[in-house]
Amino acid sequence: MSAFDAVRARRSWSKVTDDAPTHDELLPLVAAAGRVADHSALRPWRLIELRGSDRERLGRALSRAAGDKDASAKPLRAPLLIAVVVSFRPSEKVPRWEQAAAAAGVAHTLSLLLDEAGWGVMWRTGHYTRTEPVTRLHGLRDNERLLGWLYVGGKPAGKDAAHRKELDAARYLSALPR
Repeated sequence: MSAFDAVRARRSWSKVTDDAPTHDELLPLVAAAGRVADHSALRPWRLIELRGSDRERLGRALSRAAGDKDASAKPLRAPLLIAVVVSFRPSEKVPRWEQAAAAAGVAHTLSLLLDEAGWGVMWRTGHYTRTEPVTRLHGLRDNERLLGWLYVGGKPAGKDAAHRKELDAARYLSALPR
């Protein structure tokens, strides 16, 4: 499959099976995703695998952040969550927004690679990524921010990629104003 075909076929899988890639299966995908555009090759990102009881711990952290008593079941929607962390590096040349863009690029590229490898993926974000219980659970340092999680699992049998409406590219691509 070409990169063009992979991008055109991409979709979010909100429901996945209990299958997930192993740590060793993830390593070459992460290595490839790390090839994104990265000014000064700072590699201002890292990824954290959450499996099994780690997802339950995240559910408790989410409930603490929301002020709820019961643990959130949201992290149990997939057998593997991959937390995407931007790790800001000191740089006079590369502003923080550009470093966050590189980390987001890794997440998106990894989601494409996982999809191409046959896994269902959904990138979940939200205001809880900035809360103290969730930040503490992930062991984030002062120079780090959580961008969200890739929820990863098997693609359900009989479920093909849903047809997506074609984007009107002309609406989003223009010449420089005169």
